Amino acid sequence: MGSSPEEARDQSVSFDDIVTAVLDDRGTVRHWSRAAADLLAYTAEEVCGSPVTDLLADPADGRCEDRHRPTGIPSAGRALLRHRSGRPVEVAFRAVPTEDASHNVVLAVPARSVTAGGQDTALVRALFAQNQIEIGVHGLDLRTLRTNLIRKTPGRPALLGGRLREMLSPQDAEEAESALRRVLATGVPLIGWVQRGRAPQVADRQWSLSAFRLEDPPGRPTGVATLLTPLTAKERDRHHLYLLHQASVRVGRTLDVLRTAEDLAEFLVPALGDVTWVELADAVFDGDEPPKLTGAGLWYLRRAALATATGCVPDALLQPGMTVPPMPDPAPPILHRLRRGETVLASGPEAREQLGPELASLFVPDRGHSVLYSPLFARGLVLGVVVVWRTEQPEPFVDEDRELLAEIASRAALSVDNARRYTREHRAAVALQQRLLPRTTTDTAAVEAAGSYVPAGGGAGIGGDWFDVIPLSSLRVALVVGDVVGHGLHAAATMGRLRTAVQTLADLELAPDELLTHVDDLVQKLADEADPAQRDVVGATCLYAVYDPVTSRCAVASAGHPPPVLVRPDATAEVIDVVPGPPLGVGGMPFEVTSLCLEPGSVLALYTDGLVTSGEQDGPVQASRLADRLAALCDRSGSASLEVIGQALLSEATHVPSRDDVALLLARTKALADGSTNAWEFPDDPAVVPRARKAVTAQLAEWNLEQLTFTTELIVSELVTNAIRHAGGPITLRLIRDNVLICEVSDPSNTQPRLRRARWADEGGRGLYLVAQLTTRWGSRYSHNGKTIWTEQPLVPSV
Repeated sequence: MGSSPEEARDQSVSFDDIVTAVLDDRGTVRHWSRAAADLLAYTAEEVCGSPVTDLLADPADGRCEDRHRPTGIPSAGRALLRHRSGRPVEVAFRAVPTEDASHNVVLAVPARSVTAGGQDTALVRALFAQNQIEIGVHGLDLRTLRTNLIRKTPGRPALLGGRLREMLSPQDAEEAESALRRVLATGVPLIGWVQRGRAPQVADRQWSLSAFRLEDPPGRPTGVATLLTPLTAKERDRHHLYLLHQASVRVGRTLDVLRTAEDLAEFLVPALGDVTWVELADAVFDGDEPPKLTGAGLWYLRRAALATATGCVPDALLQPGMTVPPMPDPAPPILHRLRRGETVLASGPEAREQLGPELASLFVPDRGHSVLYSPLFARGLVLGVVVVWRTEQPEPFVDEDRELLAEIASRAALSVDNARRYTREHRAAVALQQRLLPRTTTDTAAVEAAGSYVPAGGGAGIGGDWFDVIPLSSLRVALVVGDVVGHGLHAAATMGRLRTAVQTLADLELAPDELLTHVDDLVQKLADEADPAQRDVVGATCLYAVYDPVTSRCAVASAGHPPPVLVRPDATAEVIDVVPGPPLGVGGMPFEVTSLCLEPGSVLALYTDGLVTSGEQDGPVQASRLADRLAALCDRSGSASLEVIGQALLSEATHVPSRDDVALLLARTKALADGSTNAWEFPDDPAVVPRARKAVTAQLAEWNLEQLTFTTELIVSELVTNAIRHAGGPITLRLIRDNVLICEVSDPSNTQPRLRRARWADEGGRGLYLVAQLTTRWGSRYSHNGKTIWTEQPLVPSV
């Protein structure tokens, strides 16, 4: 066995790699450990009792003697052993004699382990000897177990037992320790994280932090090692590019002016300073262009955002939302340079001197020793200013920091201006859409109604959804909900045209299916007028319902629209089975009318598909859930207004901003009291006119409306006479009393009556003129059985 004591000196070996054997004074193996059996694949029974030289790959090596060991067993060295498979296994060994020198305990390890252990030791020794790398070994609680800072900073307080926060700036310490805990938990190393050092322990301003987990042989974490290396000029440039990239990613993610300013302030702390604020011109918040900045005095700025490294906003500073007070006159030099578009670097005392004692308390934070001012200049407009202070970081700003802030502010200004322009356009679009929509609440003799509209994206977008409540003749009312395809101004403009068309056609007293047919023709014309590339996206859906409080009947027709939901007075709900026709603009298909009877106090819900297609389930399932939820709200709210119920329903359905806008119309039905109507039928005979007048006079007396007798008799005489003369019989006369007195005369003719001016020599033609003068409203409507002429009079005659 060869001897090489120099090679075996100072070698680090793991105890798990050591094999043992016991030899007598003649070199015979007496004991053989399990680790030795694993190393050479020979069992103890096979080895014990045999000379150790039988295990050598080259038996000649066994004749080498150590002059200090007459037994021929050297005290230390290397040997080439033979594995059962025949391959050689090199080991490094040390022989230790027993007290009576009759036996030797041989400790051996594979030579590769000795070499690797020596290299590991040399590497660790070299790392801890470096002057430009700060090494730290931290335990599971992140307390420092070993560091080379002690050797390099004599006279300083010992860092052993301390935390990493003592080596880093306060604003980075929590984040850094969180990152180290992630390294301990996951084993994923942290590479090249830029941090700011804190004097006096660390001399340079910026350092790169790397960390990796330490493990024991079974793989259990025992701690974490950290390496802090100073940034070179090239690395600082790379870090500045990284900050510019991060600024472009984090600033300008939204088209909200205030949120953009807040993102900018939150990014600059702690990336560049300790206290940051952004001030914008008042006009920018409303989407308008800021005024020109000339002279001192008012700057028309308002503080939009303020961020600090500690998260606490000092009370002495100007708070977010507050207006910037007038500047001193003459204007400070810093102000002049900002107006010229320069980014200004100044010291704390310099800023205090230029602002004066009163303004300094609002604009200079405690311990503020260095400051950067940069204008937010974009497209020829000074939108505001961004200010960065250093209070905790001891290093003052340098020109590289000024150039960096100038570049960040330049890019951020474009984001602020984009948000400003979007605010202006969006405000105009929303104003247009709001003008196109009706009042949110309506109360008529037929229904009490409340409508709601929620734009797409929680208010960020506009669309073509609309609702409407249209009063019709004889106290009837039309309920309308529609949804134009697409979003934006085009959809809002199309919605306005369709709503106007529906109102106009509703005044013609058309049946729901006939009305939708006419609107369908209009949508087809709009598609023909549109650009060829946009024709496929011109379309709409619509639901049109007419409710009559006299009969409590409701007629509904749908053009590809979701069915309405009905909640009865007993809080039971159902989705009305309406036969859906094709969407508007398809053409060639008829629409069907569904008729149903509604009890007084029933709630009818009309809505657009944005309310029932926001989840993963399909429309019918969502509509059923909507019915259940609406029933629960109506039952729980009792006498609560429909507006409150609608807001609760929409807040639950749109708690996450929807990609589609939502319109909701809730209508609670009413019915006329018993005895509020009366009707008579007369044959086609001029002699029935006095009978009609007499019947009306008696009914008005029963209702205590004798003051209306004279005018009502004249109206009935003219209408009944015209019906007998031009239409034939039978003739139906009906009176309806509510907040107005309604008189209806129906005949089987479809001839349209018209008002004309009679000449002085004409014997007729003045009847409808008299009717128009004696009533507040009058008109005609058609049905399958003919037409009806109706009039309205106030219950109290005008003097």
